[in-house]
Amino acid sequence: MNYKSLIITALVLLMTVTANAAPKPNGFTMTRGVNISHWLSQSSVRGDRRAEYFTRKDVEFIASLGFDHIRFPIDEEQMFDEQGNKEHEAFALLHNALKWCAELKLRAVVDLHILRSHHFNAAQKPLFTQASAQEQFYECWRKISGELKKYPLNMVAYELMNEPVADDPEIWNVIVNRCAEAVRKLEPRRTIIIGSNRWQGYETVKDLRVPDNDPNIIISFHYYNPFLLTHYRASWTDNKLYTGPVHYPGKPIADEDIASLPQDIADKFKWSNKQTYNIEKIESDFLQVLQVANNKGLKVYCGEYGCIDNAPEEDALRWFRDMNTLFDRHGIARAVWDYKGGFGIIKKGVTQWPMIEALTKKD
Repeated sequence: MNYKSLIITALVLLMTVTANAAPKPNGFTMTRGVNISHWLSQSSVRGDRRAEYFTRKDVEFIASLGFDHIRFPIDEEQMFDEQGNKEHEAFALLHNALKWCAELKLRAVVDLHILRSHHFNAAQKPLFTQASAQEQFYECWRKISGELKKYPLNMVAYELMNEPVADDPEIWNVIVNRCAEAVRKLEPRRTIIIGSNRWQGYETVKDLRVPDNDPNIIISFHYYNPFLLTHYRASWTDNKLYTGPVHYPGKPIADEDIASLPQDIADKFKWSNKQTYNIEKIESDFLQVLQVANNKGLKVYCGEYGCIDNAPEEDALRWFRDMNTLFDRHGIARAVWDYKGGFGIIKKGVTQWPMIEALTKKD
């Protein structure tokens, strides 16, 4: 064999190895889902009460409604003790839930919701300032991967962290890309979901940097606009100060209602009647996300959207119908917040059938 033939053979071999090494789509797909809140996240309940909160019957019910996946928020403090040891009872509950999903042909998103070093509404977030907190974040995912890597690639996806809130989006970009790299060393083809900075707002997706040339990345955003409707009178927000009517579609607070408020309250909420919310406005917000994702050749996931049970029912239902129409129109996977909490499709034990119909009806 002459030198020319050797060179050609070497190039062919190199191209073959490179092609084989390139990541391939793993078959994970989802359309509409439900968040299981206040179970393995944001709850102090343990023992039998925690186990009874979410059972196989709940998974059967969710599947019967036409949902195809469940998002499972989990908190570091539930899954690991302060020394980083796995809490076996919590992982047993998660394994049970994933087993039920597999039996009922549902996919699952495991979402690391709150870290000891990062809560989306906390004033101090050591994750963004302490290298040790960042390493602990990566180690959480090494351990979660060790537990969950046995599940099929087309069934379980990992959402690295919920609603990051960094002062500088590049701080989040550096941390989340390092976390993705840690997971990729263990699971080269698992679906990884990465959310944008500032509570996963649609407007910050443009600032998000994700790993290149990885088809098993999904970009995530959350959508709760208009906030005065979706969080009407929510006790943990300034919305609790406004008890007058809210509207959808249209201006969340009508001009005449703003005018009737005490001046200090009017000043706080007058921004709300400068923006009209309707299906066209929401679509324009979604298109900002889709443009970024399309440029990267990636899919989009709205991991949270919903309306608190205080919201006026007919306005909320109109909002849900518009959201569902747009999700279907643009092929956006989504998971409603939540199952049976304050935003739930079950509220105080009562199934919300009009809401479920708005969420599941196909155009």
